[in-house]
Amino acid sequence: MSLHPVLHSVTERIRERSAPSRRAYLEGIARMRDEGPLRGRLSCANLAHGFAASGPVDKQRLRGAPTANLGIVTAYNDMLSAHQPYEVYPEFIREIARDLGHTAQVAGGVPAMCDGVTQGRAGMELSLFSRDVIAQATAIALSHDMFDSSVYLGICDKIVPGLLIGALAYGHLPAIFIPGGPMTPGIPNKTKAEVRERYAAGEATREELLEVEAQSYHSAGTCTFYGTANSNQTMLEAMGVQLPSAAFINPGTPLREAFTREAVERALAITALGGDYRPIGELIDERAIVNAVAMLMATGGSTNHTIHWIAVARAAGIVLTWDDMDRLSQVVPLLARVYPNGEADVNRYHAAGGNAYVFRELLEAGLMHGDIPTIVEGGMARYAEEPKLDGARVRYEPGPRVSADEGVLRPVSAPFEAQGGLRLLRGNLGRSLIKLSAVKPEFRTIEAPAVVVDTPQALNRLHAAGALPHDFVAVVRYQGPRANGMPELHSLAPLLGMLQNQGRRVALVTDGRLSGASGKIPAAIHMTPEAARGGPLAYLREGDMIRLDGEAGTLEALVDADEWRAREPASDTAPAATDYGRNLFGFNRANVSPADQGALSISCGPATSKGSLWDYDAEYDLGADAAAADAPHDEKDN
Repeated sequence: MSLHPVLHSVTERIRERSAPSRRAYLEGIARMRDEGPLRGRLSCANLAHGFAASGPVDKQRLRGAPTANLGIVTAYNDMLSAHQPYEVYPEFIREIARDLGHTAQVAGGVPAMCDGVTQGRAGMELSLFSRDVIAQATAIALSHDMFDSSVYLGICDKIVPGLLIGALAYGHLPAIFIPGGPMTPGIPNKTKAEVRERYAAGEATREELLEVEAQSYHSAGTCTFYGTANSNQTMLEAMGVQLPSAAFINPGTPLREAFTREAVERALAITALGGDYRPIGELIDERAIVNAVAMLMATGGSTNHTIHWIAVARAAGIVLTWDDMDRLSQVVPLLARVYPNGEADVNRYHAAGGNAYVFRELLEAGLMHGDIPTIVEGGMARYAEEPKLDGARVRYEPGPRVSADEGVLRPVSAPFEAQGGLRLLRGNLGRSLIKLSAVKPEFRTIEAPAVVVDTPQALNRLHAAGALPHDFVAVVRYQGPRANGMPELHSLAPLLGMLQNQGRRVALVTDGRLSGASGKIPAAIHMTPEAARGGPLAYLREGDMIRLDGEAGTLEALVDADEWRAREPASDTAPAATDYGRNLFGFNRANVSPADQGALSISCGPATSKGSLWDYDAEYDLGADAAAADAPHDEKDN
């Protein structure tokens, strides 16, 4: 099937826009490839430090004739259920490498925080910036020039994007991501959501809520809803840097172990020492980025990736925009219903056909690039195959051509919706995004007065006091990356969901984020420019009428133009970020880029003539949309 014309045009637009920075990036990784990474170029003292703690066999290999040394970057900790299985992976990986005549070393560890634990807490203000810390920690891990290839042990939220950004900084090295798999099904997500809403209404006890949550999050493995962590997995496969259909095999199973073995063997086979060299910086090109976005849309994935994949793309010298994502969402149909876009969990999604089914549908419809190189021979066609356990090995056979559960997966010819899960909203309040796939059609449009607050806690207090109007748009501002690190506001979901269940019309507008698991209520999120940059949200007043139309892609404050121009911005009433470690991230908040530029607080990608790549708006013409969002108060923008 020939490529869909919109995918072709979006890809070409990205390629043209990115040409200078992509060229600079590829030239940079070519220089790194030519200079290393062979350990033989290290001085004797350097090399001796690098293998001092190794065992006799590994030490001899590391100091002798060239054999591949695999760098392991791990996000293990035993608080994150998804990452707890990684505790035993390094020794297993070392054993596999030794059996093959090579070596493996843990290059370094990176932080891994759990957004599920920090929701609604001060720690959530560190969450987004943890991605950039992870990227930097990954670069530090790889800085020793000891490695010929790399594997990455990470799954969740900011962790995979951070690892990707760090891996792309060492883009001359091959890189394979090794997932740990989801926990087995627990209590149905619908039941959990119902109890959360009853608790918000004062109709359930804390003990009842805790028991339901414990039954939902009950064992090692990734949380089973289709949030940011599991969206990471499908997007990695769409770019060809994770083994086909590796994402959703449960921890502790023979097939999971076989996948890990296969990943290590493949990582050692694609180094520059052999004849099948596949560096990650060359694999992840414009086509791979478009594939990842198409997969995000087709499966109704996490809104967080409208920020993260812009940052990932820039790490490879590629300039991706929200407009690109929006255009792709217009033509890529929604093929999956997985919580919060449905009732199924990722185990049921995988059983229905999973990624292999979606990839085949998209490839055959021309909605995904099938010609990209991947970590496996055969390219993207291999990702439409289904894995089976054959002894201790992974064997692939043709993937399913028919969904095993059309309540979860449907073909392109009969999708759940003709368009993808996300929509870009434009209007006089700026630009924002909405996850339409999680909102029923009858709730996608609202016109109601604004209730303006600067913290989610303030909205909860208004509810407790009975002070909220029957219908309203909750505007939670000063929650952007510059204001306080752009925390997720998922703690508001039970309250707003409960009010919607009561027949009230409610919506959320914010320059903050929502969890990848959020849905049900219409929510315009990631608003840019943010209030802390003098964006239009800072000029809203209590009672201003707001119209949000998700289908039309518009968000407007229905305020007289003369009155609007005469207003002064409201001051941020949020408390100063001086506790719980937040003071350590003052530099990040002061220097972070806007949400539509990846909310990056680090220099990312090759330098351009104007500065680092996240300053691209000064160098590239991205059209009138971004400029129009700043127009109402350009003279007051700080």
